[in-house]
Amino acid sequence: MAATYALITGSGWEDLTEGDPGSEVETAYGLPSAPVHRLHFGDQHVLSIARHGEGHALPPHIINYRANVVALKILGATAIIALNTVGVITSVRQPGQIAVPDQILDYTWGRQQTIFDGRRGIVNHVDFTLPFTTEVRKRILDAAASAGVDCYDGGVYATTQGPRLETAAEIDRLERDGADYVGMTAMPEAAIAREVGLDYACIALVVNQAAGRGDVPIHDDLAASTSGARDATMSTLQAFFRQV
Repeated sequence: MAATYALITGSGWEDLTEGDPGSEVETAYGLPSAPVHRLHFGDQHVLSIARHGEGHALPPHIINYRANVVALKILGATAIIALNTVGVITSVRQPGQIAVPDQILDYTWGRQQTIFDGRRGIVNHVDFTLPFTTEVRKRILDAAASAGVDCYDGGVYATTQGPRLETAAEIDRLERDGADYVGMTAMPEAAIAREVGLDYACIALVVNQAAGRGDVPIHDDLAASTSGARDATMSTLQAFFRQV
């Protein structure tokens, strides 16, 4: 049976949902960040939700990750492609490029991390050895290659609390821990997807060098880097949905 895909988007993707009013979905964990939209990539129907809410109103530590993921499952999604903006720590990527990470480090705290909160009377200790679904990762990488997009295979995504960016010393620690990218939203999103039985993979949009790694302030040239990474992501998604 073919997968039903959903996108979880960050900021700057509002144009994808123009003309679709979206659906409000009530879940056992409250309302999601925004209405769920239905997009069209060629002949493919794809669900989409704005992680930070419409207008980017929600900081990463406030997002209702549980409701977002569960709402997509209620509407029939079986797999999620998450779009995550990141800074790059190591030399695997440069701003304006994209990657498909294969591992996660979680430095967040105080977020609602799991659907197993005691109300359901059960606990399932999910296997999170490989936090991103191998088959979905491979399909994204194949799609990028077919579209002529330079997309890096692998790397470790460190999820920090936010909303502030990191200090140079904190980035040094993340690199010692093995991280290649730093962002604020992959966790607990990926873990919750695993708990509810949804495949999940991430396209990391590299928009800046992490703190202490670049020769210019982090926000310099951010618009150009974001535009380049977004274009690479759109080309990859278009190729992806032509192939599924």
